[in-house]
Amino acid sequence: MDLEQLRQKPDREAINALPQRYYEGPVHIIRTMKQWREAMKDLESDGILGFDTETRPTFRKGKLNAPALIQLASANAVYLVQLGWLPFGAHCAELLANPGIIKAGVGIGDDMHALTRVFSFQPAGTVELADIARNNGLGSHGLRTLAASLFGWRISKGSQCSNWSVRQLSPRQIAYAATDAWIGRMIYLRFRELGITA
Repeated sequence: MDLEQLRQKPDREAINALPQRYYEGPVHIIRTMKQWREAMKDLESDGILGFDTETRPTFRKGKLNAPALIQLASANAVYLVQLGWLPFGAHCAELLANPGIIKAGVGIGDDMHALTRVFSFQPAGTVELADIARNNGLGSHGLRTLAASLFGWRISKGSQCSNWSVRQLSPRQIAYAATDAWIGRMIYLRFRELGITA
């Protein structure tokens, strides 16, 4: 697939007709500092991570909830950090502030900003996939449309507005959250193959 083909945005009907894909690799739920330290061995060695956060939706104007979940995808696994169990702080911020480790996602600036309201740090090494798509004239900018354009897959957005602050995530929430981080990493790698990551 070349860039000219990617400049055509797939319509909703075409996306809905595509085969649905979920991340099928190992998923680790992170709730303790010990689990985080184990995860860091993989996350720090990878160098390219898919990144996303989930926040419990609010239906009141002007009310903002803090992120409830951080999703990080390496080549080996996806790590879901439940912030209700392991609050966001220096341990996580250190990774997100490391300029030598790429964190790729859509809406990553907003996600990082929300995290800086919880614990002050300077994000680095972030890559906004939507900006790469726009700067190269691609018709797709969101995770769902980019996944469809680049891979011919449909990813579900059905659990997006669920309650991410629950103590026990449902299997559906876990699959959704893991897929979002995984597909972000996959899109970044495909952009790199196409020579358009800069």
